[in-house]
Amino acid sequence: YNDHTDPDAVLIDYNDKKVLDYIGTGRTEGVFQLESAGMKNFMKELKPQSLEDIIAGISLYRPGPMDFIPQYIKGKNNPESVTYDTPLLKPILEPTYGCIVYQEQVMQITSVLAGFSLGQADILRRAMGKKKAKELDSMREAFIDGAQQKHGISPQLSSEIFALLQHFAGYGFNKSHSAAYALVAYQTAYLKAHWPAEFMAAFLTSVISDSEKLSWYISVCRSMGLKILPPDVNESGRS
Repeated sequence: YNDHTDPDAVLIDYNDKKVLDYIGTGRTEGVFQLESAGMKNFMKELKPQSLEDIIAGISLYRPGPMDFIPQYIKGKNNPESVTYDTPLLKPILEPTYGCIVYQEQVMQITSVLAGFSLGQADILRRAMGKKKAKELDSMREAFIDGAQQKHGISPQLSSEIFALLQHFAGYGFNKSHSAAYALVAYQTAYLKAHWPAEFMAAFLTSVISDSEKLSWYISVCRSMGLKILPPDVNESGRS
């Protein structure tokens, strides 16, 4: 939270290496969006180095975009290996290492390559998502014609790009949604990384009515080296 107009604001460094490295360990039980077994394994592979990586990770870890995870990790680890079907795609896909990750990228590609207005691009994105065959056929032709007339892109290449867009559009997140999720994920990871005992005490309180979850998270606390003390009339109480 970085509201400099609020004198009581708690300022968080969103490039804190300790927090990013902590997320990359996969020990993210209790961290918003990042505590499932699959997501923990993904974070260990991804080893995020920025908030942008977490945003992309949250978008990628779902049906459809998940197919791009190996390509994304390879590109992140070796940016020189990333290639683009046309140089026009580089400014759009470079932040995500050549992978289509967000719905906004689908719209940008359609607009830049084929000259669609953003309104038309959004109609195409929705048609792709709902698999409207007739609408897609006519818009596919318009995309191919537009790409050829605007940039001289061959029908074969534009057909391949259109098919890639179509594969992704049915499942993709919009970046604004992922960014909001990633912000809360980072904030909870920040608290856990810097104040593990306080964070887990608050977290146990939040699940206190669910005995199964409570038991599981007590075991997590113990694995973190935190002591869980029994009630004590001499120590427990309200302050």
